[in-house]
This record gives sequence, structure tokens and C-alpha cells, in this order.
Amino acid sequence: MTTAQVIDGKAVAESVREEITRRSKDLLDNHGTRPGLAVVIVGEDPASQVYVRNKQKTAEACGFHSVKHALAAETSESDLLALVQSLNEDKAIHGILVQLPLPGHIDESKVLNLIKPEKDVDGFHPINVGLLTAGERSSALVPCTPAGSLVLIKRALGTDLSGKTAVVVGRSNIVGKPMASLLLQESCTVTIAHSRTKDLPDVVRAADIVVAAVGRPEMVRGDWIKPGATVIDVGINRVPTPEKGEGKSRLVGDVAYEEAAAHAGAITPVPGGVGPMTIAMLMANTVTAARRQLGLPEAEPIF
Repeated sequence: MTTAQVIDGKAVAESVREEITRRSKDLLDNHGTRPGLAVVIVGEDPASQVYVRNKQKTAEACGFHSVKHALAAETSESDLLALVQSLNEDKAIHGILVQLPLPGHIDESKVLNLIKPEKDVDGFHPINVGLLTAGERSSALVPCTPAGSLVLIKRALGTDLSGKTAVVVGRSNIVGKPMASLLLQESCTVTIAHSRTKDLPDVVRAADIVVAAVGRPEMVRGDWIKPGATVIDVGINRVPTPEKGEGKSRLVGDVAYEEAAAHAGAITPVPGGVGPMTIAMLMANTVTAARRQLGLPEAEPIF
């Protein structure tokens, strides 16, 4: 039985989008510029198609100049690189996002590293990674999922996270490592745990904040959670539900939700938790990128 506060990512994301829409209108009304976001997708991966459609729809709702480049799966690496370079040079485009994964014949790192750091709204370029890791968050474009997760943590715990113990389960470059960097900059004591961590349940049990981003369905069990802890579930896993009929499935996170909710003080659901925040923070990064490229002062941080 759920006893934890459920952190409503949809509601928080909507409040972020409202603020971004206001900032977008300000750029247009006062500086004659509409924030420009270009999304590039290669191939027909169904999940990627959904993500791109949602990103484009949100960008348009925020008043952005939104451009989508849909390329065939057999598009050559050189053609994709040429497109990215043309977007780098397009002054109407302030943010560039290349949807991952890319087809196997294309070197993802080569493509991502070609994007100008100031237009890298995914926050994956080595320069943005380096700035964040070095504690220069205000100069970086921060990866959207960790940034959104931090907003949700602060909604649950308040803005002062100093002294909290945090465990990030997962060490990916996209979520785990930048999440740890963000929490360190909030003066948390941070552990990055992973599949080879010894006594993983005990490590997690010590945490005031648990961020699960390991990509394994319901791996983090309820009895791993310290009573009253805040649990952020980044995982999105589709698992079969044969009892509902052949081919049926459901979405679950990396946390066993009902079990964990009986121990946690606050928890994000899946779906409806971190997912909406990722897209909202992409919009926030695009407005930040536009302001910087126009030489305008930084707006009040979202997180």
C-alpha cells in the first residue's frame, strides 16, 4: 500500500513549460527572436519516433521555431555530419538534438561531438560534460534527465539538499554520472552504485535520496529503501503481461514501486514521473542556449 508522497512529474513539467513559454514570448517580444530547436532522427525506431514527436509538439506549444529532419536508416555518416554542420551554422537554430540510438554504421560520438557545445541542448558534448563535472553548472548545458530529476528532488525536499546522503544506481554518461555531479554541487554526499557494487541493497539503504537509472525492471526492491527516503525512478522498461492477453505489456521503472512506496517519504511513478521532466528541461536548455547566443544575461535558473 502506497504511503509515500507521489511526486507528480506531469504537474511539475507543466509548470516548467509554462515558465519556458513565458521566457520564449519575452525573447520574441523584446529581442525579435524565437528560440529555434532542430531535432534530427535517423531511421524508423518506434520509440524514437514517439520521443521526437513529443519533443516537437512541446517545442511548438512553447512558441519555438521547431524543425524536424527525418532521415532514412541508410543515410550515410557523412551526410548526417553535413546536416549537423549546416545546423551549427544556422543562426535561427539555437539548439540541436540528434535522437539516439543511431544506426550501427554511424559513429554516435563523432556526430554528437560535432554539435557546437553552445547548441548541444542534450548536454552530451565533452565540453558541457567537462563544465558540469568541474562544477561550472552555470556555464554548461546540463543533460535533461538528471536536470529534471533534480527539480523533482527539490520539489520533495526543498531547495537545500546540503548534507543529504545520495545514491545513484547506474553509471551511464547520460544519467548516472551527470546526476552525481549535480548532487555533489548541491553539497550531498554521493555514491555512484552499479551492477558490480558489493552489498548493493545495504548501500542503497543508507541513502536519503535514491536515483535509480540502471535499466533493469524493478531491480531496486522496497526493503532497500531507507524509511522516509526520496526515490527518483528514471527507468522505463516494458515488461510482458500475458495475463492481460497475448502480446500485452506494461511500463515499469527500475524500482519495485508498490514495495518502495511503503518505505519512501516521496517517490516518482512510472510513467508520469521523470519522463515529462526530460522534455521540459530540453525546452529550458533551448531557451538558455538562445539567450546565450544572443548575448543576453542568464535568466533565473529552473533548478
